[in-house]
Amino acid sequence: MKSTTEPQNIIESVPAHGKKRKGKKIFMKILSVFLAVVILFVGVTTVLTVVFLNSAIKKAKLIPNAGCAELKIDNYADGCWNIYSDDGLKVLQFTDVHLGGGWMSKNKDAMAVNAVAAIITAEKPDLVIVTGDAAYPVPFQAGTFNNKSGAKLLAEFMESLGVYWTLCFGNHDTEAYSYYSREDMAEFYSSGAYPHCLFQSGPSDVDGSGNQVINVVNSDGIITRSFIILDSHSYVDGDFLGIQWKYDNLHENQVAWYKSTVEALSEKNRAVVSGLDAKTAEKYSSLSGVVPTSMFLHIPLTEYKDAWTQYSENGFKDTADVKYNYGVAGESGKIVYCGIHNDNMFETMLSLGSTDSVFCGHDHLNNFSLNYKGINLTYGMSIDYLAYSGISKQGSQRGCTILDIAPDGEITFERSNYYQDKYVPLTPKESVTMQ
Repeated sequence: MKSTTEPQNIIESVPAHGKKRKGKKIFMKILSVFLAVVILFVGVTTVLTVVFLNSAIKKAKLIPNAGCAELKIDNYADGCWNIYSDDGLKVLQFTDVHLGGGWMSKNKDAMAVNAVAAIITAEKPDLVIVTGDAAYPVPFQAGTFNNKSGAKLLAEFMESLGVYWTLCFGNHDTEAYSYYSREDMAEFYSSGAYPHCLFQSGPSDVDGSGNQVINVVNSDGIITRSFIILDSHSYVDGDFLGIQWKYDNLHENQVAWYKSTVEALSEKNRAVVSGLDAKTAEKYSSLSGVVPTSMFLHIPLTEYKDAWTQYSENGFKDTADVKYNYGVAGESGKIVYCGIHNDNMFETMLSLGSTDSVFCGHDHLNNFSLNYKGINLTYGMSIDYLAYSGISKQGSQRGCTILDIAPDGEITFERSNYYQDKYVPLTPKESVTMQ
């Protein structure tokens, strides 16, 4: 007798939990392969990075001493230094050196070391301040996750040059995927292994690592100028990898620390002046009110954007608030990639009347300087050969900022391009386009 029951579809006969189990097995196989590839990549890059770094450090140690002055210095608190000089001070600002420290970046790292060493050797500064992104541990460009590799390369060749230096952190110095945290890197720089490195973590009750102050003090005990160096942090609002360009601002307790620091320095000067004879005290009448200061940080204050917007919307002509000093805005899009929130640092600077100049980095193709409401807002010239696509072949943005501090604390500054005859590197300069 022929059955009238239709045969069931074989696919429908497979239990639902069986399909789920099969899908899970496939997913686990794919995940296993992916993890194996990641582990293999990390292992290979770690070995290659160690080999490269050992070789690079040996070369860095062979860089000749630049003949910079051995200063009389005093560390009076965590992150606080006095440099003693009656002749003023010569300071170089470098920014965005971007040492990858890995096997993939070895050639471009060598170019960056070449450039910095050549400039320091020619200029012979008393002090170097690096405004962030010294290291660049982005694996698909550097070939490593190890952010201490680039930092160690920087520290080794700076020590070989024999120049006093410090830095503030940028967003790339400690990425979310980097091996070492900001606290780890602060401990590395301040370990004492590099006697010319003045970096210290700064006050523990203030946000960030590396909030510092360096004073220029003359033989009468007067502070002629102070350099205030701040950690401008990294990414915010869930943008852990920085792909949305959501950058942080200075925090409220940093602004409060800045204010109390300026007030304390000014009070110290007043106390010293009051103990001098009338004739000597008269020389320091301009320094007995408030100590002149310069600020250094990585991510620009929002006022950089305000100033540039006002200047550009006025047909690139001065306004009542904005005066053009020099330079160009080479970045596209937002032009100024400042923090996305507001802080009251600039308003505090205006109210205190101490800070007359701010120096930042971060936007590699910007090298302009504008005076905004009486305060000079200046981009340093970047060194970067690695981060921006094609930037190793461009030259207009590469160099340093030279700050000359007079004996009375007055400041003058200028940008200085690397591709000048006065800068002679150990190996020939690369060919670039002066865009």
